[in-house]
Amino acid sequence: MALPATAPRILCIGIPVRDLTFRVEAVPARGSKANASHLAEICGGNALNAAIAMARLSGRVAFAGPMGDARERSSEFILAQMAQEGIDTTHIVRMPGLTTPVSAIMIEPSGERTLTIYRDPGLWTVKLPDADKLLADCQAVLIESRCGTFCIDLCTEARRRSIPVIVGVDRAMSLQDELLTAASHLLFASEQVQETAGITEDGEALKRLSTLTPAFLAATRGPLGTIWLNEAGELEETAAFPVQAVDTLGAGDVFHGAFALRLAEGKGVREALRFAAAAAALKCTRHGGGPAAPQRIEVEEFLRSQP
Repeated sequence: MALPATAPRILCIGIPVRDLTFRVEAVPARGSKANASHLAEICGGNALNAAIAMARLSGRVAFAGPMGDARERSSEFILAQMAQEGIDTTHIVRMPGLTTPVSAIMIEPSGERTLTIYRDPGLWTVKLPDADKLLADCQAVLIESRCGTFCIDLCTEARRRSIPVIVGVDRAMSLQDELLTAASHLLFASEQVQETAGITEDGEALKRLSTLTPAFLAATRGPLGTIWLNEAGELEETAAFPVQAVDTLGAGDVFHGAFALRLAEGKGVREALRFAAAAAALKCTRHGGGPAAPQRIEVEEFLRSQP
């Protein structure tokens, strides 16, 4: 599908992953074996799932980050999938002798997933291209929280240029993490916001973090919806859409991508959160991670059908 010339350009920064997904009746007990009913090989990783979602939702998406050796099969598989989605891969850095991450994911009938992943430690030594190249004609930056070590300067420069920097947080952050102040929007999962703040309640955890960062703060809670702080520092909630989930893999990443795209389109956080909730809900009704993200027309039709 040809994108309109006015479609916003969004830069995604992360580390792509080759995912091997297995559908199982239940995660096997320690030391045991289990047969899978289905196997799929897909591309994944937090930022790449978000990038695929944005491309499906009519954004112009560029990707930057490290990948393994140019002779490696996993990276070639991922690059082919990215090209198929129309994602600009010219800023990806191939790293000689290193391995692109690979994960094994078990998905139960409820949609819950259990995974293990290998990431080559050398990938974090990557040097990204020049900021002028990466940020040219850029309306937003989306980054995996774990990648701050190699792109904090880029995020700082983006904010200096008044470009929003959206961070998808999928692990606890240090309270000294520079992304807390370099980001304009921090999207946590419930568990991670509690671990980061050291408080076992989402709303209070967000309020604690608001004393450390000027960024917009939200925590996603799956079927319970999203809790967030408005400009007055008051807690608000955006409901999730009830669906029959079959696979939650990548749902949070799709949420982050849809949210970032809507912001880049000039919409406010309320509309962006509702749009993101719809995109994530539709993803959960399908097997697959980012490659199961919905198209723009599906999200718009789904929203029109809701009260």
